[in-house]
Amino acid sequence: MDHFLYQNGVLHAEEVAIPEIAASVGTPFYVYSTATLTRHYQLFDDALDGMDHLVCYAMKANSNQAVLRLMASLGAGVDVVSGGEYRRARAAGFSGDRIVFSGVGKTVEEMELALTGGIRQFNIESEPEMVALSEVASRLGVSVPITVRVKPDVDAKTHEKIATGKSENKFGIPIAKARDVYRQAATLPGLEVIGIDVHIGSQLTELEPFETAYLKVAELTEELRSDGHDIRRLDLGGGLGIPYERSNEAPPLPTDYGEVVRRTVGHLGCEIEIEPGRLIAGNAGLLVASTIYVKEGEGRDFLILDAAMNDLIRPAMYSAFHDIFPVIEPDAGAEYAPIDIVGPVCETGDTFTRQRPMPPVEAGDLIAFRSAGAYGAVMSSEYNSRPLIPEVLVHGDQFDVIRARPTYEDMINRDSIPAWLEGLD
Repeated sequence: MDHFLYQNGVLHAEEVAIPEIAASVGTPFYVYSTATLTRHYQLFDDALDGMDHLVCYAMKANSNQAVLRLMASLGAGVDVVSGGEYRRARAAGFSGDRIVFSGVGKTVEEMELALTGGIRQFNIESEPEMVALSEVASRLGVSVPITVRVKPDVDAKTHEKIATGKSENKFGIPIAKARDVYRQAATLPGLEVIGIDVHIGSQLTELEPFETAYLKVAELTEELRSDGHDIRRLDLGGGLGIPYERSNEAPPLPTDYGEVVRRTVGHLGCEIEIEPGRLIAGNAGLLVASTIYVKEGEGRDFLILDAAMNDLIRPAMYSAFHDIFPVIEPDAGAEYAPIDIVGPVCETGDTFTRQRPMPPVEAGDLIAFRSAGAYGAVMSSEYNSRPLIPEVLVHGDQFDVIRARPTYEDMINRDSIPAWLEGLD
């Protein structure tokens, strides 16, 4: 469920008409619903009710400060994967003891940043990283809680570019090596082994891969405890998918996921961490664009928008599907015809969809993309010297710009001319 519905024939974000926002900030823009973000976080928190747990929002999905501040106010933890994300989390109000640091390439500088600023745990991804963290912690005279990320060689049945739990993926260590790695960790100064981390991929639409992975984690927990390790926290990752195509069967709900967690690891007495991102933010956001032209081609027509692949790269990168529809509700008897929906960037890949049935659309009409709240704005760029687009947050009948569109001067003036080029024709 989201809070983007037609009211009297006009698409609204909660109680704000989308054309009102467009008139204020121009197009294209992202708009997020506070009510939807709140509801989706609460679904996960409720799903683990009765278990010692922390829902750590995976901020790589949407790292806007306003979204982060909302998550912090709801009691969430946060999962970060870079020093920049760590700084964003602290700026948004997350205390260090609610920040989990993941990622395969943590630098010494990032380790120092988190160890001096406060951290809940590091999720270790390799033996060299573990040794480096030990050296940094020892130099700073601190002890840092760690988990080790294991890959259980489970097929998440998702897109190959967002699968993370198979043996060939770059993440974590093979689960078969785990006991040796934990044995090494116990000998390293400055490290406190507290748990296990696992994350098998993103946009999972079935529960079976989770169940398979978590059963392996449960078995490993017992083995590590028998080896003398105090395993008391399980970071189970994120990955539960969202319904990008509304005509398809919806993925499992957080409540169903919660039952898998209880069934597989609930008997171990561990604190449970989960790291949802997409399901919290994805359907809480729209991308809104204006139609520039409707172009007749040979054998196909094109709907050319002012949004492009630099604003929403998922279709170009993953062939990802987004529901696309007019902001003004089509007439009940409107005839739909297939059309290619594209942007103005000079790439054939700047195509959102091909031969998508659409009602009649004219130049100037507003078009909305559903499920754009996750991996939209955070992956955008200024390709073709197109400024980053605004982000807007709606709360009831109010809205505010939470990231303004930079001016062309702002964008150009970030560059500098070397002295030896000054004055050259």
